[in-house]
Amino acid sequence: MKWGGGPRSGGGVLDARRLRLARPLLRRALTPPEARLWVRLRRRALDGLKFRRQHPAGVYVLDFYCAEAMLAVEVDGESHEGRGEHDARRTRWLATQGIAVIRVSAEQVRVDLGDVLDFIADRARDRIRG
Repeated sequence: MKWGGGPRSGGGVLDARRLRLARPLLRRALTPPEARLWVRLRRRALDGLKFRRQHPAGVYVLDFYCAEAMLAVEVDGESHEGRGEHDARRTRWLATQGIAVIRVSAEQVRVDLGDVLDFIADRARDRIRG
């Protein structure tokens, strides 16, 4: 696998194994509820807070992350059914890193987006204030 265009462009070669270790695999596309929420979080649209999407944290990838508030926002859809212990273990590990986690259902994003955004903004402000 070429990385950086090859020898003439000053780039080098990075094998696929090292690439996998260097960055976690990100999903290719957001789910519809994630995309709907992302439109309202990106470009500092929510109270001037900067959110990143699909942000790596250790071995995990967070749906959305605000570094200033050290706050992760996870949108749980049908794929999260039966994953309670995994999600709890993940939340505990993130807490050891100082990251709080907000979990919202995909259905909440679909029907109560304004309330979800208010909740996220309130939690972020509380964490920033200390």
